[in-house]
Amino acid sequence: MSTTKSFQIDKHAVKEAYRHVKANKGAAGVDSRSVKDFEVKLKDNLYKIWNRMSSGSYFPPPVKRVTIPKKDGGERHLGVPTVGDRIAQQVARMHLEPKVEPHFHPDSYGYRPRKSAIDAVGRARERCWRYDWVIDLDIKGFFDNIDHELMMRAVRKYTDCRWLLLYIERWLKAPVQLEDGTLQQRDKGTPQGGVISPLLANIFLHLAFDEWMSREHPDAPFERYADDIVVHCASERQAREMLESIRDRLSKCKLQLHPEKTRLVYCGRKGAGRKPGRFDFLGYTFRPRRAINRQGKCFTGFLPGVSRSSCRSMREKMRSWRLHQRSDLSLEEIAEMINPTIRGWINYYGRFYKSALYPVLWSLNRILLKWAGRKYQKLRCRKTETGLWLRSLAERNRGLFAHWGMLGYIWTAG
Repeated sequence: MSTTKSFQIDKHAVKEAYRHVKANKGAAGVDSRSVKDFEVKLKDNLYKIWNRMSSGSYFPPPVKRVTIPKKDGGERHLGVPTVGDRIAQQVARMHLEPKVEPHFHPDSYGYRPRKSAIDAVGRARERCWRYDWVIDLDIKGFFDNIDHELMMRAVRKYTDCRWLLLYIERWLKAPVQLEDGTLQQRDKGTPQGGVISPLLANIFLHLAFDEWMSREHPDAPFERYADDIVVHCASERQAREMLESIRDRLSKCKLQLHPEKTRLVYCGRKGAGRKPGRFDFLGYTFRPRRAINRQGKCFTGFLPGVSRSSCRSMREKMRSWRLHQRSDLSLEEIAEMINPTIRGWINYYGRFYKSALYPVLWSLNRILLKWAGRKYQKLRCRKTETGLWLRSLAERNRGLFAHWGMLGYIWTAG
């Protein structure tokens, strides 16, 4: 009996893929099996994935659709694969990513090694000083509308590996299980939430947008994070012509720009009867802001600061903790619980124009004041005493909460 497999896939790659999936955690798919459930028979489950992928008999199960609200009031559909399918996708991603990564544009920042959203914001900030106009691009339903034939053509540009092409096509066509349990067949799109979807999206937009821009419009720099794109232009005329050119290009790739969310924004100096506008990019709002230069002089620059929608999301997260009801916890236990999240906010939203983040962090202090008023009877209904108590505590232990060192003790009393 022959043990020869149709495809040569390393067993160690499957084990490494499992470690990646476990580290990223994630919800259960249509089989309701968590990572912990998968580990009950880990060796057998990993062998099944390897055996089926190696023999060409691996067929991905349906993707579970999860609907989450968007900041603009709409809805975003995520596709959650099973744990086993995430491992299989990770095997493919580890094989394909090294082949395509060297070809990607330097101003593509999304889901790439050693690149981040904050890098994209920083580069956009620099270019807004040098270019007076921005095209704020929004591709309508990008992940849901990627054409499968064009997607496979793009992948074939970088690999002729048969098993990789076979399984990518199967993942693209895998049905979606809706929230009522019914299955929906797909003839376009790649579900957000899939392990390999971000890489496929980058491949598609590299050819559809990045490479085309470099070839046809080398004088218009851009930053792209997945399908979130900002293009810089020197004049309004160039911006309008560029927008039409981009709209035509994406149409040929079977994509559409959102008619309401795609905008031209002036980001130059005041004057000539024109007022600078604003635009949002990766959780930051770019708009005119007062700043101080290295010589200590005030000036108005077109600068990024945390956006209102990001502030609203952070405050909603704070309210979800319901700290004022956790009088069973000590202040040290609360700090241990929330500090990782607070540090993440400060590291990201505090990178540029950090004073825009102060009101959000100040809100957290007010929550702590409310907690103290319920925790300690002597502080109940005594706002001034509670504020002084918190301020005194912050002076003595500035590092207890992650945001205290950023604000300084003067802010802590709220």
